Amino acid sequence: MGASAVPIKRAYKGAAMEGMLATWYARHTAKLAADFEAEARRIVAHLLPRARVLEVAPGPGYLAVELAKLGPYRITGLDISHSFVRIASEHAARSGFDIEFRRGDAASMPFPDNTFDFIVCRAAFKNFADPIEAMAEMHRVLNRDGAALIIDMRRDASNASLKAAADGARLGTVAALLTRLIFKQLRKRAYSSNDIQRMAATTPFDTADIRETSIGFDIWLRK
Repeated sequence: MGASAVPIKRAYKGAAMEGMLATWYARHTAKLAADFEAEARRIVAHLLPRARVLEVAPGPGYLAVELAKLGPYRITGLDISHSFVRIASEHAARSGFDIEFRRGDAASMPFPDNTFDFIVCRAAFKNFADPIEAMAEMHRVLNRDGAALIIDMRRDASNASLKAAADGARLGTVAALLTRLIFKQLRKRAYSSNDIQRMAATTPFDTADIRETSIGFDIWLRK
């Protein structure tokens, strides 16, 4: 397979997000509350009242809860991690929202066709073992005229932009340094815009609308 070829399947080489690691991650990302709030406000601009929303790989559920705060949306989360399903469910319950978090694989979603009006997947797509099938599943479970938004890192993000993003998170000197190191590791698994377009071309979406950000991109897929 050439360097520019799109991997259809690949093993996830990171640690499993279970147990103590999932708890640590939940505590660490809780510090990014303002980012989740801003992301939620950006997303609801594209939602109709009472829209059915699926978050793929919601982790601790922070974005899902922020979305629930902004309107009477019917929100579901799907995550491969048992620990994240538990943590997210507990967070939603403490926050007073009825959000269903289920365990499942993004490449084989446990939902009927045409179930959701909108799908969001934030900072997780690059880790999927079967990204093309995950895209195809997003298309299958989307309602007619539905849209999916994948938010993730770009392979060509510069070291300077990674540093600026880490420093801008206001995590403190040591935490910012660790975050930069994590970003550099994650970048190795990230895709280019061309990779994403080639993947989309093999699914019923056919094409993707890609909008680059400082270290990543918004990937819009419309049914």
